[in-house]
Amino acid sequence: TTTKTTKLILLDSLLQEKARNNSMVVANRVVKPRNKRSKRALEEREPKAIENTKTSVFVRGAKCSQLVQDCMKDLNTLRKPHTIAYNQKNDIRPFEDYTKLEFFSKKLDASLFVFGSHNKKRPNNMVFGRMHDYHILDMIELGLDAYTSLNEFKTGKVTVGSKPCLLFAGEPFADTSNLEMQRLKSLFIDFFRGPEVTNVRLAGIEHVLQFTAVENKVFLRSYKIMLKKSGGRIPRIELEEIGPSLDLSLRRTHLASDDLFKSACKQVKNVRKEKKIKNITEDAFGTKLGQVHVPSQEISKIQTRKVRALKESKEEKLEKIQKKKEKAEAARKKAVEAVFAQEEDDE
Repeated sequence: TTTKTTKLILLDSLLQEKARNNSMVVANRVVKPRNKRSKRALEEREPKAIENTKTSVFVRGAKCSQLVQDCMKDLNTLRKPHTIAYNQKNDIRPFEDYTKLEFFSKKLDASLFVFGSHNKKRPNNMVFGRMHDYHILDMIELGLDAYTSLNEFKTGKVTVGSKPCLLFAGEPFADTSNLEMQRLKSLFIDFFRGPEVTNVRLAGIEHVLQFTAVENKVFLRSYKIMLKKSGGRIPRIELEEIGPSLDLSLRRTHLASDDLFKSACKQVKNVRKEKKIKNITEDAFGTKLGQVHVPSQEISKIQTRKVRALKESKEEKLEKIQKKKEKAEAARKKAVEAVFAQEEDDE
């Protein structure tokens, strides 16, 4: 029986090793597109000098309170249209095993996630995290102490997909030695920044998110910017709270090492600078001026149209041949003189 048990254990370990190797082969396999649609999808996932707008995925745990579910729905609304929500229960413990979250990230091409759960030890729990190369970079666990939903604020809302202004206040966010709060600030910027834009219209700035840090607590408030008449050229600005309102407390953290974080933040040099074109300048009025460099031209070698009138006459040809002969004779005489002069020197 002992030998049978040993054989079974060995067989089981061999099968597990084979399955692991097969899964690694499948993961590292080079995927070739079969049509143009799949080719575009693969090109969209390729590394880029300027990244795509980050997608976030909202995942619900095996046990999740209604308060956390409502909060995640509101955060999902703020993140639209770059967001995906999973409403099914998932038995995941992010700080023990995060392979399933990495699987979701690779499947959906999502680099941000929010995981909601609830238990006796950590009630109303939310884990904010981000990925680098489909692997966990940072995870920060926050407790939801108080929450007021979007629907409870009976005011006008902002346009879906609008880019918010992010304001950070409080000493913990300003303290560079407080690594946890610095990473949390960076994570919130990644999460709420929205798409990258080149031009900003004044009327399009209508949403403000304020994050206030007091010790190990963070208070999130959302406001709508209202432009009122001021009697002058610059409008008077008023803020109206539109929700959601969150009171969060810092719990566990899983932070990347300094080297990994530095490599994750690395960018292509001068990627956002305008490409300089040689010999083109712009004057004060915005007119483009170009400088053209033309090499010296040998007009005698330019191929022209073969016309009888332009052909060399017989006399010109004979004169040219005579000049060549005279030149050759002069060179021969010079060479002979040089030889005789050398012989005289030797004597």
